[in-house]
Amino acid sequence: MFQFFHITGVLLAATFLFGVQTPQDPAAKFRSRFARESDPLRKARLMPQYGDLQFQQIQIALDDGNIAQAVVDARNFRDQARSCAQELDAKEPDPEKHPGGFKQLQISLRQSLRRLEDIIVRLNTDDNKPFIEVRKDLEELDRHLVRELFPRQPGGEMPPPKTKG
Repeated sequence: MFQFFHITGVLLAATFLFGVQTPQDPAAKFRSRFARESDPLRKARLMPQYGDLQFQQIQIALDDGNIAQAVVDARNFRDQARSCAQELDAKEPDPEKHPGGFKQLQISLRQSLRRLEDIIVRLNTDDNKPFIEVRKDLEELDRHLVRELFPRQPGGEMPPPKTKG
């Protein structure tokens, strides 16, 4: 009997000393994967999921009364979306013919704009100003992507083709 308790004690001590490999949080695992992704097309395809996670984080911060953290998270999303769009623009000269990635990013932006609008209407005027700024930037990015995807708008001229360079 003593031997059983001794072995159990040794195993517990070893567990604490050497650490136990716990399964990584799925959100943290996804964020890590997103951060490591270097291909702009694959990263753009991950943007809807990334947006879901970021806005969950923003909502948690708002529920906790931490508006400053929510603003930081919203700005991080905006910066990631902007970076992704710039990388897509550099990689693909004709998004109309090859919309992969552009569409997913644009869809993610539309969803994010709706979420931001919900946040803005619930906050007082002073607290919602940074979110309005982020919304403005995302709206501009969204319009850019729509123009890239649909360059032949009625009444408009076709923009000059992009060149890789």
